[in-house]
Amino acid sequence: MANRKSGGLKGWLYLLPAILFLGFFMVYPLIDVFIYSFEEGYNSASQTYFGTGMYNYEYVLHDPYFLQALQNTFLLVIITVPLSTGIALLISVGLNSIKPLRKLLQTIYFLPYVTNTLAVGLVFMILFKKTAYSEGLVNLMINWFGGSSVDFIDGPYWAKMFVLCFYTIWVVMPFKILILTSALASVNQDYYKAARVDGTSRLRIFLRITLPMISPMIFYLVITGFIGAFKAYSDAVALFGTDLNAAGMNTIVGYVYDMLYGDSGGYPSYASAAAILLFSIVLTITCVNLLVSGKKLRY
Repeated sequence: MANRKSGGLKGWLYLLPAILFLGFFMVYPLIDVFIYSFEEGYNSASQTYFGTGMYNYEYVLHDPYFLQALQNTFLLVIITVPLSTGIALLISVGLNSIKPLRKLLQTIYFLPYVTNTLAVGLVFMILFKKTAYSEGLVNLMINWFGGSSVDFIDGPYWAKMFVLCFYTIWVVMPFKILILTSALASVNQDYYKAARVDGTSRLRIFLRITLPMISPMIFYLVITGFIGAFKAYSDAVALFGTDLNAAGMNTIVGYVYDMLYGDSGGYPSYASAAAILLFSIVLTITCVNLLVSGKKLRY
């Protein structure tokens, strides 16, 4: 009994550094932001406020800039997470079926993930931006097929959203390909051999063997994809600059940053309310995904 108690105490001592780190850098700031979100007119310099209540949430939920950021973020999530996961799965299946040069191809596909986000954004801007001197490579291709030029960076909303989604998918796909190729490589080959002996078609093998076996990794990528897409900010900055409100392409994280440090900054109470709303949305969607995955996954 004494040995069991000493073992439990030793385990808690091992966990103590991580508990202190998480408590100081995650739990405490979250509680602090939650309190700030109810303090009206909070001044970070004087540490004073003139009231408490739900006014900050009411202001944020009626702010057209926040509503625009909310719309942009939800569109980004709904479009990019399923598309990037599906395309990554198709590419991973193709890579898994190629024996020669598989490692080289995996490395090539992974390169965008280790490249600086802003550098990739500048490349995309050159490809899509329409200037007085150049139509951009994408517009040249559109013209070659008989279409008219589109200003993807400063033009209509749908064009800017297309570039943002395209860019986001390009950036996140390498990580998903790496995870899925590793998951495919870990599937027991005996299942495939037995299916081939029975004359099972490739599509049925994929649907009945491959997908169930790698379903934990797929749901992991979906959940992390949702969280990452809701926290998007640098992608939009890389394409449209720092004044995202003027471009109509701000995100929720960008709205929080603007309320703290942007041209309309100096409002930590509003920023805290927006941050708590974002936290609630991400937490709700993550819990729903975990609930669904708990019923659907096969380990």
